[in-house]
Amino acid sequence: MATQIENSSIPTIRAALELQNGDDLKSLLSLLPVGKKPTRKAELVAAIEEHLAGEKLHSLWERLDGTQRLAVAETMYSALGIFDAGRFRAKYGVSPVFSTKNEKSYGESPSPLRLFIYRGDRYGGGGLTVPEDLAERLRQFVPKPASASLASVAEVPETFERVDKTYQWEESDQGLTRKKSKVSLTTHQIPLIRRDTERDALAELVIVLRLVDLGKLAVSDKTSLPGAVTLRELAGVLAGGDFYPPEARKSEGSEAIGSIKAFAWLLLIQAGGLAELHGKKLALTKAGRNALGKPAETLRGIWQRWLKTKLFDEFNRVDAIKGQQGKGKRTMIAPVSRRAVVNEAMRECPVDRWVEFDVFSRYMQAAGHTFEVTRQPWDLYIGEANYGSLGHSGFHGWSILQKRYLSCLLFEYAATLGMIDVAYVEPWQVPCDYSDLWGTDDMSFLSRYDGLCWFRLNLLGAYCLGESDDYQPSRLEAKGVLAILPSLQIRVASGVLSTEETLFLETWTEREGDDLWRLDRAKILNAVENGRRVDELRDFLEARDPQGLPDIVEGFLSTTGRQASALKNIGTVLYIECADAGIAELIAKHEQTSALCRLAGSKQLVVKVEFEERFRKAVNGLGYGMPKV
Repeated sequence: MATQIENSSIPTIRAALELQNGDDLKSLLSLLPVGKKPTRKAELVAAIEEHLAGEKLHSLWERLDGTQRLAVAETMYSALGIFDAGRFRAKYGVSPVFSTKNEKSYGESPSPLRLFIYRGDRYGGGGLTVPEDLAERLRQFVPKPASASLASVAEVPETFERVDKTYQWEESDQGLTRKKSKVSLTTHQIPLIRRDTERDALAELVIVLRLVDLGKLAVSDKTSLPGAVTLRELAGVLAGGDFYPPEARKSEGSEAIGSIKAFAWLLLIQAGGLAELHGKKLALTKAGRNALGKPAETLRGIWQRWLKTKLFDEFNRVDAIKGQQGKGKRTMIAPVSRRAVVNEAMRECPVDRWVEFDVFSRYMQAAGHTFEVTRQPWDLYIGEANYGSLGHSGFHGWSILQKRYLSCLLFEYAATLGMIDVAYVEPWQVPCDYSDLWGTDDMSFLSRYDGLCWFRLNLLGAYCLGESDDYQPSRLEAKGVLAILPSLQIRVASGVLSTEETLFLETWTEREGDDLWRLDRAKILNAVENGRRVDELRDFLEARDPQGLPDIVEGFLSTTGRQASALKNIGTVLYIECADAGIAELIAKHEQTSALCRLAGSKQLVVKVEFEERFRKAVNGLGYGMPKV
């Protein structure tokens, strides 16, 4: 079972000492400056208790090192009064020393910390706690520890630093042995891939919904999950493409990364109530049709509904970990409870500042934003159910289960919705933290999300989390100066454009050189059809050319903008042919049906798909029928 910290409070130091056996008490007494050492248990207890009162207590406190003092303070001021080893290590990066190896024997000697923190029961079980009367004395001079804080930076670094260890091998009488004392370190600077997702999400929502409206996207009627063909087609039209090429792999024969964004979108629009299965294809719901005109509000609604959906458990996407279905499915913790914890932690992220993913993972533990993935890790395994079971000690810690779930929720769902910007490397480029697990020798990565290094909560994310009441799209920061020419050419006049600026330009223009682009009518039309606005392009250019736009360019943008929006897709319709023109005209003009249909020829009518049942009932009331096949 997953370990749970229990409240094991002890009322007095005497009660704590009474739980120790004679040998343990003698070991504790050896830490104290006493003359003749007693041998009877009652005398041992009394001698130790004497040193934990009055002025002697402060002297003992001074013998603790800084980490040990923090351990005592964290324990006595915690809500449960229990020392949480994982939380402490996450907050401070170290663990306190409770005991040291005895050089004269195979046993261990207690450190002075054992005089302050005790087990809650006689047999070594229960939580580690400070007895209540001792805690009351300590509060007179031990301050409450500072709350956990989340470090952030204004700019993400350009590279991810990976340090590889190489062990030297030496010949010995017994053969080759690894000498860990001879280690060489090699540092690699790996360029980070940065994706600012806010604009992509606003455009991609429209793209996905339009593809649904055209009947282009299919999912399984049993699992609601997309197949490979649908994922490949959708990834090819997303505004910024997927985070990785789905077919990318470390080497020939290794596992591919697979789709991230495309997969997420098809789950998100279903969970958000924007699309539902009709036959083998997704179709827009009424909410989906209404969503086309208000993308930011829709993205916020999708996230709020995703937090509560039972459609899918994100941990299923960590597909190297088996046993999540069948018997194991019954012991998985409901993802709704996990998402709530992550959502609360995300709300504590500073807006528009970068947070290192590993730092955020540790912060969640340190701040008490913890959750479980399963009630029974023995059900989960890698490779083979017995040898590879995650129930073995050390195989189901936070870094293996919770951290993998967290990276999936952030990278696949929050980033796809445009809530967080991300900086990442390929998943096999980060240090391996799972090599001790059985069955992982040939794996390139444990999870396709392992490459997530940094993320930044943006303005859209703050809006989706409810941290702000309204949302205004952020402007793309200007890194370079452009010269906009009457020839419709765009040239870099000074500075260097950022990657995002370059990608933005290539959405609207054709590249003609290293620092030269030309405005292209076809690309502008395509961008507008996919949910972008010509005003975005105009604002971008005006912010980077101090001379302003030439009249010819301004006229070109105005004309192209009007033409790009000249036609409006009002949704899918039924094209109905009547027996003759008279019936068509009667139905088109009758008060019961005129609002539901339009003439589309001498004897043809068009009816919106969502009006089909109302239209059918109305024409039935007029005495006409419309066979379904």
